[in-house]
Amino acid sequence: MQRLTPALGSALFFLLAPSVVAGLVPWWLTGWRMLPAPLPLRAVGVLLLLGGVPVLVSAFVRFVREGAGTPAPVAPTEHLVVGGLYGHVRNPMYLAVVSTVVGQGLLLGQWSLLLYAAVLLPVFLAFVRLYEEPVLRERYGAEYEAYRRAVPGWLPRLRPWKG
Repeated sequence: MQRLTPALGSALFFLLAPSVVAGLVPWWLTGWRMLPAPLPLRAVGVLLLLGGVPVLVSAFVRFVREGAGTPAPVAPTEHLVVGGLYGHVRNPMYLAVVSTVVGQGLLLGQWSLLLYAAVLLPVFLAFVRLYEEPVLRERYGAEYEAYRRAVPGWLPRLRPWKG
């Protein structure tokens, strides 16, 4: 029962944030119409989608299981989430969303989605730097600082940090 509330909150946040950013907006921009594109680019798009979506879902699950909370700023985790993919990179959710949007753009041959992804990335970078990092520093203190020093924000390390 103690995980039910974070699970429901995470599911709701999933519908409100990544599903809109990586689903509804791309649909609104493209109507899911396929335009001509080279087959190798479409194949890369499929790979990015097959990688991005499971990463996103697993990150949300980890927030419930390991963090006992949600990714939503209004219902943060009780514990700093550092396991799984978070041992390799601090921002797998944002990378997964951008990967998913780029994957859709390549698969559909919709260059507007590549432009959209190019706008998303600096927005995510700014949000993390200006909001998330200060909040995490304040909430988790030295634990977050040690994690931040050991795990890169955007380019994954090969071996996971064990903390």
